[in-house]
Amino acid sequence: MADQAARYRALFSSDWSECLSPGGPFDCIFFNYPDLQEPLTAIFRQYTSNAITLGDAIRRIQDLLPGPITQEQMDAYLDASFAVYPGATELIRWCEENRILFMLNTTGFQGTYQRILAKGLLPPVAALSAHPFIHYPQSPTDPPVFHPLREIHDKAVNSAAVAQAFGIGPGRIIVMGDSGGDGPHFQWGASVGALLIASRPKPSLERYCAERGIAIHHRIGTAEEPEKGHFLDLVPRIEAYLGTAND
Repeated sequence: MADQAARYRALFSSDWSECLSPGGPFDCIFFNYPDLQEPLTAIFRQYTSNAITLGDAIRRIQDLLPGPITQEQMDAYLDASFAVYPGATELIRWCEENRILFMLNTTGFQGTYQRILAKGLLPPVAALSAHPFIHYPQSPTDPPVFHPLREIHDKAVNSAAVAQAFGIGPGRIIVMGDSGGDGPHFQWGASVGALLIASRPKPSLERYCAERGIAIHHRIGTAEEPEKGHFLDLVPRIEAYLGTAND
């Protein structure tokens, strides 16, 4: 791990659903079981607004789901529906080229990202934090670091674990999210001097941060016009932030 620690100068820990991508974490289920879209959308909105826990959400999904989402079903969903917001792929690639460890840190299902990476729909990422409710056999394209995420607060726990493992200290961490479900991650980020970026921010994230005195440093895109805003526009802000970090 020492060689890996020397490789990276910063950590970029980002949510996925409605942050880097217009898709939601349950879309793979909607695609294969369209009759579940209405109840699962309600569950998604409840936990991203912190009305129920992620664990409660998964238990409700288990009660509704008639069967597992197979790898073939996941691939069919991705072939039909995979999409990202402008610049997401380029941002991930830029991070790797510039010694910034990019971590997908999401309440989405581990298996979704296993298949996204196996199909080459995104550049490789160094770390993944996701819910293991849907997962597939290990593949050579899986991120080398995986942390299970079973509750919202695990985003912060897992970011901290990756930062520690790679020797990335305070002031060299970027956190990005979109909803109140990312609030605890932002709260942790604020405590370690992270750069906090809201992508297509929802009122639930704005409210969470305002109530706790957490300053969101930058916003990109809006919930009303999510296709506006290119992620590479963040590069000068990231470099300026890292330029102030202590070595």
